[in-house]
Amino acid sequence: MKTSQKAPKTSVQIRDWPIEHLPGVSNENQSQLENCGITTTAQLIRMTKTPAAKVLLAHQLQIDIRYVNKWVAMANLARIPSVGCQYCGLLLHAGVASAAQLAQMPVERLHQQILRLHVATMQRNDLTPSVDRVQKWIQQAKLVISP
Repeated sequence: MKTSQKAPKTSVQIRDWPIEHLPGVSNENQSQLENCGITTTAQLIRMTKTPAAKVLLAHQLQIDIRYVNKWVAMANLARIPSVGCQYCGLLLHAGVASAAQLAQMPVERLHQQILRLHVATMQRNDLTPSVDRVQKWIQQAKLVISP
């Protein structure tokens, strides 16, 4: 009797980070989030699944909704292991707001966007991640969003 062998599906381990590792979250905001029961990026994502939940959190923290939206976008990008908290802010500032959007990006175009961002903001291009690293982000984003 023959058994069919399926190729194992390549997967990626979604990451969860302490909220203090998320760029742009001040110590005060971190304390406020902890008071709301949010100590990790996964908890932030879970507690802000709907627009109403984001508005509620912004109201509880007495901050502009744009901050909550920014943190949630970065937390979602940080779930991708090769992106993490190190590059989630860079991607957001380069115009990538979600793993789904990242998964659809042509690697060369994204690399050029990041290069332009580095040159415009820091007058440096030597800090730009390599094309291979950007490709890895895109590949892992596809795995993160797949069912």
